[in-house]
Amino acid sequence: MNNTEIKDLMAQFDQSSLREFSYTNDGIQLVFSKNEHKAESVGSSIQSATPAGGMSELRVEAISTARVAERAPETVSEGTVVDSPLVGVAYLSPSPDKAAFVSVGDTVKKGQTVMIIEAMKVMNEIPAPCDGVVAEVLVANEAVVEFGQGLVRIV
Repeated sequence: MNNTEIKDLMAQFDQSSLREFSYTNDGIQLVFSKNEHKAESVGSSIQSATPAGGMSELRVEAISTARVAERAPETVSEGTVVDSPLVGVAYLSPSPDKAAFVSVGDTVKKGQTVMIIEAMKVMNEIPAPCDGVVAEVLVANEAVVEFGQGLVRIV
C-alpha cells in the first residue's frame, strides 16, 4: 500500500461515522482512530502521524504472526486476560441506555457475559472464562477489536 492509497483511506475514514478502523495486510497494520484514547501497540511502530481534519491517530505497524495465532485465554500473574475470539466492534453494555455488563471491581462468574462483539450484524456474547474480579477493561465502548486482542483482565 502506497502513501496515496493511505491518504485516500484516511480521507474516507475522516468523512465516515466510524470511530475506529483497522486494516491488516502482509504484516502491515493500519489503525485509524477518532477516539481520545491511545490504542495499545502490538508491534514495532513504523510510522506515526496526527493528520489534520480531526483524526487523532494513525499508526502503521509491523505485527507479529504470533499475535494472530489462536490461543486460550492468557493466564499471567495478574490474572486471566479474556481475548477476543473474532474481529468486530466491542460493546460494553447491552444497549446505549443500559449499564455496562461489567466494570472494574465487579465479581464475575464463569460463563457470565463481559461484553458483546458485533461482527457482520451478529451480536456475539463474550463469556468470562473463570470466576474472579474484573481488574481492568482493556477496550473502550464501540472500539474495533482484533482477533486475539485482550478485552478484560480478571483476577
